[in-house]
Amino acid sequence: MTTPSPSPGRRHFSMIREFHLADVFTLGNAACGVGGVFLAMAFMASQSLAQFFWAAALAPAAFIFDVFDGRIARWRQTQSALGRELDSLADVISFGVAPAALGFAAGLSGGWDCVLLVYFVCCGVSRLARYNVTAEALSEGANKVKYFEGTPIPTSVVLVGVLAYAASQGRIGDALWGGAWLIGPWQLHPLTLLFGLSGTLMISKTLRIPKF
Repeated sequence: MTTPSPSPGRRHFSMIREFHLADVFTLGNAACGVGGVFLAMAFMASQSLAQFFWAAALAPAAFIFDVFDGRIARWRQTQSALGRELDSLADVISFGVAPAALGFAAGLSGGWDCVLLVYFVCCGVSRLARYNVTAEALSEGANKVKYFEGTPIPTSVVLVGVLAYAASQGRIGDALWGGAWLIGPWQLHPLTLLFGLSGTLMISKTLRIPKF
């Protein structure tokens, strides 16, 4: 019995064949985010600061990929709904999950810290979902969105920079700035409030930032 060959419209790996150059850069962004998560976990096992710094360095690397994928898409006129979805999924990993994982690895591991880190990631997911469904309306017929509602999720690179600086000063783990507060049954490290603030700014509808 012979296996029927795929029809012209259903070829193997047809989705990969449809990727554009911009999509490859977007996947580079996602790869940096996944690498950052892995390195954060490796740091927790080894306590090697080199792994912590490499994890932090992948955040600006992801940001560079994120900037170039949009510019390449506009230059080659290959913007698509698939590209926008890929970009959002990559951003969730690189600028949502990876910074939260690095924060946890740095010592923001109290009960209230975890609540705030989860809140931060959920805000990032919500912000990207809102952007995707409102992008067409916000662009007002132009080729690109004129402004962001709330801060873009890549601004979490700043949080990663703060953590990297803290690590360089030996202020992670038990030596975190601000110490730890016992509130009810769980601990809170004040440094985690930066993640809470970042998440809140991302989901703001009144804060409008021009997109250049």
